[in-house]
Amino acid sequence: MSATATTAPAEDSAAPALPAAGSSFYTAMRLLPKERREAMYAVYAFCRAVDDVADDGGPRAVRQVELDRWRADIDALYAGRPAPRVRDLVEPVRRYDLKREDFQAVIDGMAMDAVEDIVAPDAETLDLYCDRVASAVGRLSVRIFGMPEADGIRLAWHQGRALQLTNILRDIDEDAERGRLYLPREKLAAIGLTDPTPMEAISHPRIGEVCLSVAREAEEHYQATWEIIRRSPRKATKAARLMAAAYHLYLKAVIARGWTMPRARVKPGKLALLAVVLRHGLI
Repeated sequence: MSATATTAPAEDSAAPALPAAGSSFYTAMRLLPKERREAMYAVYAFCRAVDDVADDGGPRAVRQVELDRWRADIDALYAGRPAPRVRDLVEPVRRYDLKREDFQAVIDGMAMDAVEDIVAPDAETLDLYCDRVASAVGRLSVRIFGMPEADGIRLAWHQGRALQLTNILRDIDEDAERGRLYLPREKLAAIGLTDPTPMEAISHPRIGEVCLSVAREAEEHYQATWEIIRRSPRKATKAARLMAAAYHLYLKAVIARGWTMPRARVKPGKLALLAVVLRHGLI
């Protein structure tokens, strides 16, 4: 993204991004009725756009400016003056009472990546990051799904953290190549790592201890997620069930693979994913 693009961005008139066909998210959203599915696609397009700014938006100053433009666009949306690139959110916001603060939280989460590369955050900062980039998306989603308010917010809290911690464990090598390390500082210090570079951390012979500790936290969030899902209306939790089950396969896969380098990129088997779809997508 160039500096010129921040004043006249091509994405203002571009078609909304859609999730990749065959992805867990795409499959889960296909389970929704048309109006709810289209609302989720609009939210996805917003999240994808601000994520692209944080990861590939050019120099940091340019990324900050562009994220500020997104903040202004969300404010204008709620003031009744939607910019072209957020017009697909007008109807979902009206129909499902989506909250401005959740959209802004997503942007704030992306800004945490854009302002500087995150390296070994403390536990509190990591939890804030997970809340912004994942649980805030969950809070938008559960309203679209039609979840009851209180349990919907609880589900977003736990499932967002479960999924984001899974992503962190799955992507530690790719993140390190970007100069990022999301494993918490306190757990790294427990194996003798203080102020490590990402590559130093992920190549440490005891890094598996840190990753397994994070995996246990993720598992606790998955268990809390399923407790909420079990007591909630099945129709409103179908997409959440599929996402939780599919991402849990990734968590089990990275644990089974282990942490000795070189680490192969993990992906659950097609039969396991198909079983998840059949179990949670058709029932």
